[in-house]
Amino acid sequence: MRITIVTVGKIKEKYLKDAIAEYSKRLSKYCKLEIMEVPDEKTPDMASEVVERQIRDKEAERIGRYLRDDAYVIALAIDGKMLDSEELACKIDTLGIQGKSHIIFVIGGSIGLGDEVLQRADYKISFSKMTFPHQLMRVILLEQIYRSYRIIQGEPYHK
Repeated sequence: MRITIVTVGKIKEKYLKDAIAEYSKRLSKYCKLEIMEVPDEKTPDMASEVVERQIRDKEAERIGRYLRDDAYVIALAIDGKMLDSEELACKIDTLGIQGKSHIIFVIGGSIGLGDEVLQRADYKISFSKMTFPHQLMRVILLEQIYRSYRIIQGEPYHK
């Protein structure tokens, strides 16, 4: 299985880079992982909804360059379905059984994903009703994908 994470913005913090590197290394046993970063747009303080939509649209255009027609796209979105770890594992496993060999997870920028990406998504998931920094979300997503593969393989994982 090939897993691609398309994400807005670069990681600057060393502790996040270290965590991403660790989970990427762990995942190499289970899948081919690639992380594609697209530049984020600077959001002015107190930006209007129109300006925010324009920013999301620009970022969506950049994200769209990495969304392949033959891939199954899962967008991380506040209105997505909340899954527990076993359900995410089942989703990934089922996609493989159905012949999907490429899953693309999409993490938006600080103000979310543009409509173009949300409409292209085959599935939307939400990790919480809380808001997380999108840089931290990358680590959380990688950990959950790793946990999913451990569950799929019947290997021990911390509950």
